[in-house]
Amino acid sequence: MSLPRDELLTKARHPEGLAALLDLAELVLRTWQPTWSTFVDAPLREEAMERLSSLSELAWHHDGGHPGAERCRLLCHRCDQPVEGIAPIQGLLIEGNFLFDPISPNDLRWALHSMGAEPEDLGDLWVRGDRGGQGLISPTAAEHLRGRCGRLREVEIHCDVLEIGQLQLPAQRNLKRLTTVEASCRIDAIASAGFGLSRSKIVSQIKAGRLRLNWAPVRRGNRELKVGDRLQLQGRGSLELLSCTLTKRDRWRIELMRR
Repeated sequence: MSLPRDELLTKARHPEGLAALLDLAELVLRTWQPTWSTFVDAPLREEAMERLSSLSELAWHHDGGHPGAERCRLLCHRCDQPVEGIAPIQGLLIEGNFLFDPISPNDLRWALHSMGAEPEDLGDLWVRGDRGGQGLISPTAAEHLRGRCGRLREVEIHCDVLEIGQLQLPAQRNLKRLTTVEASCRIDAIASAGFGLSRSKIVSQIKAGRLRLNWAPVRRGNRELKVGDRLQLQGRGSLELLSCTLTKRDRWRIELMRR
């Protein structure tokens, strides 16, 4: 089977990442061996699952180590092959004293990169109070980081590899449907209502780079949203705009799905 690469890559939002997954698909077709990708981020995963599902001889599954994972590994296999869709992923404990120097998941990621971990070998990372963080990594990264020490700014950190069951995984939120009436469909208005924070706190989250729209950082809170748009706020889950209807009083009745 020859894959229609040009067709699948035409107007792709993430052409390089998608091309790498097509290389993986061609390998699976040649060897008949189910194969896992490296970790991919959520925007690439969503585009890949959307575009590559048209390949009739192949099936795709994703696993990031926990149900709400943003960064996942993709399993490609032939449709007629029974496979186990659990990715080879291990847990990572990152210890350090950050009582006087709070950190973010991006800080943890940068520190692991500086210790030689490849970006594609790192899954989700999260902060655990002031003692460091935890994360999900590939077996390759596990071998590299096991017992290693490094630095995050002025703080020394130590890495230890754990089984996923030993981690304190991020809390999973139940789906919740919300309805609110707002003066506009602006990002700051909808984020404030959906996440239960004041407008000023939402603006602070935007300035800190913690609020994203369809996975891209939000730069301006006054942008209007449209149905299907999704907001992600670090540590507080995500919102999807399901509908927005103008009321008789020229306000907007907004329906949201919070995860």
